Amino acid sequence: MTSTPGSEAGGEIGGCLAHQEGKNMLNHGGIDYTTYLKLDQVLGAQCLQSEIHGDPAHDEHLFIITHQAYELWFKQILWEVDSIRDVFNNVGKGATLGATTLDEGKTMLILSRLNRINQILKLLVDQVMILETMTPLDFADFRNYLAPASGFQSLQFRLLENKLGLKQEHRVRYNQKHYHEVFKTHPQYVQMLEDSETEESLMVLVQRWLERTPGLEEDGFNFWGKFKASVMDMLGDELQEADSEEDPMIKEDKMAQYKKQRDAFESIFDEDKHNILVARGDRKFTHKAMQGAMMISLYRDEPRFHQPFQVLTQLMDIDSFLTKWRYNHVTMVQRMLGSKVGTGGSSGYHYLRSTVSDRYKIFLDLFNLSTFLIPRDRIPPLTQSMHRKLSVFDRNDDSGISLDDLRDLSN
Repeated sequence: MTSTPGSEAGGEIGGCLAHQEGKNMLNHGGIDYTTYLKLDQVLGAQCLQSEIHGDPAHDEHLFIITHQAYELWFKQILWEVDSIRDVFNNVGKGATLGATTLDEGKTMLILSRLNRINQILKLLVDQVMILETMTPLDFADFRNYLAPASGFQSLQFRLLENKLGLKQEHRVRYNQKHYHEVFKTHPQYVQMLEDSETEESLMVLVQRWLERTPGLEEDGFNFWGKFKASVMDMLGDELQEADSEEDPMIKEDKMAQYKKQRDAFESIFDEDKHNILVARGDRKFTHKAMQGAMMISLYRDEPRFHQPFQVLTQLMDIDSFLTKWRYNHVTMVQRMLGSKVGTGGSSGYHYLRSTVSDRYKIFLDLFNLSTFLIPRDRIPPLTQSMHRKLSVFDRNDDSGISLDDLRDLSN
């Protein structure tokens, strides 16, 4: 049985088509998809060197596409990092007039953008698997045509490292030279790198923010003094337990554990020892920033510290994803090249392997906070005024942060 134009079926089809009717805005000066995205330039930017040399290699197209995708995502990450630095500096659109420090009402904005960065990094980590569909022999078909091009020459990745806070003294030297050397044929790139080294990095801004953590004031709650006293009591109990142990072997083990704990805590309580570790690269934060991070970690259940604790977690995630990306890259290079010299002249796998270490972690101290956590029943109790300052129950507490400000953090 066929449907007539007036039948139910015909009406459904006619209604569907009717809903799809509209105006073609291109006839009124609009911009089309291809023009908006400049797809002619983007999709025409894959120039296979193997084809130019008359020896076309199929997988070179995948190699180029993958790396171009990396660079596009690096650009987006840099866009987000720059915007987060602006928020920390309280500059740009929506900045509070006359303020030079972070507006706490913008914490959720920072969290949103940090999370976006981590989602992109997660994608980049997984993207390595696409390249691994190419066999070592497939790569060998066009690798010789790439020299002296090298992934180390990625300007955007070097800028990202600097803007996050990687210090030059923590870099592994590339071919025993300063990393600027690979960009010397592009003076504008060198200038961009120098500018990124002198600007305040995200690491510097985060430290400044942590140093302002409410409760660190010695003439106020004095968290650090109370925390130190609690740790000393805990260590005293551990020493007493070790001394009272009758079994010599168990006693020796308990004494060794006690001394290890004591030395570890002494390294954070003694500012001079802390600064020595910073100078060695074993720690990155200032002593005051370390205190702020510790307080936020211990009192993260307090309403005002909910979002700051999430910020610290997101910062660790950035380091984690970058480390995973480096590791996956190293593994892929070893699989493809073994121990061959890289196309840029580096030691290849051996150089890349040296970058998968704590020296390249920007927020290393956040990972190591767990070393100094104490049992919940040892955490210094908050005073009534400090509890008010960290809660949302007082509309205007003595910190100057209103309930409306705190509600903004949760929206």
